[in-house]
Amino acid sequence: MNQPRIGGAVALIRASHAVPAVAVTLFTGLLAASDGADSRTLIAIVVAIFSGQLLIGWTNDFLDRNRDRQVGRSDKPLATGELSSRTVVVAITVAVITCVVSSLACGWAAGTVHLVLGVGSGLAYNAYFKATVLSWIPYFIAFGSLPVIASLAVHPGELPPAWMVAGAALLGVGAHLLNALPDLDDDAATGIEGLPHRLGKKRVPLVAAALMVTATALLVVANSSTWWLWVGLAVVVVTSGATMRMPGRAPFYGAITVAAINVAMLLLI
Repeated sequence: MNQPRIGGAVALIRASHAVPAVAVTLFTGLLAASDGADSRTLIAIVVAIFSGQLLIGWTNDFLDRNRDRQVGRSDKPLATGELSSRTVVVAITVAVITCVVSSLACGWAAGTVHLVLGVGSGLAYNAYFKATVLSWIPYFIAFGSLPVIASLAVHPGELPPAWMVAGAALLGVGAHLLNALPDLDDDAATGIEGLPHRLGKKRVPLVAAALMVTATALLVVANSSTWWLWVGLAVVVVTSGATMRMPGRAPFYGAITVAAINVAMLLLI
């Protein structure tokens, strides 16, 4: 009796893009915690970011379900029939309500930035920008907004330094390029021609690595009196160089690793 329910839950998780959702939530929560967030604010931030990421992930797979069927994407539960559209619509509705309530619980400023720049950019990517050369813009805006959300939620009216916003934005674009890399052929077959598709398989890893190294360099230069940050930059260079050459989704996980290194460096400053 419970087996179908368990299978459906697993399929729903798979359709949510769970790994990046957890990573983005964890990194933003750590930023807020390092900035002195109390438990109530931290819980609100974590719930807001996570529900927003789930909303974006489910919406992405829902809108792409027909294209995924065309190319036989066996990793997409909506395309294979493991997951019904109705179930995803219900999940999206719950995520919308949860996201709006928890975002506003972070404060009007932080909540508005998250709903408009964070979640709004993600939904705009799913609905339109994904298929255009401007596909990088929603990632640039959404990831750049994360430190702003954390800062405004903890200290209303106080913005993070510009280098932190720029670094997060660049990491977001790098993640976009590498996330799309394994699916370039399938996407192209269904009319998707975003920036990663225009760059091509050979240039995507190079451009993504350059963006991630540049993002880390901004952090290091802005805090250059802390000598060991240069060691962190060297680790990022090695990590980027090594993972960019790997097959499948390894480069994307490399981008998550680089983001984790950046967050760790921030926490230790």
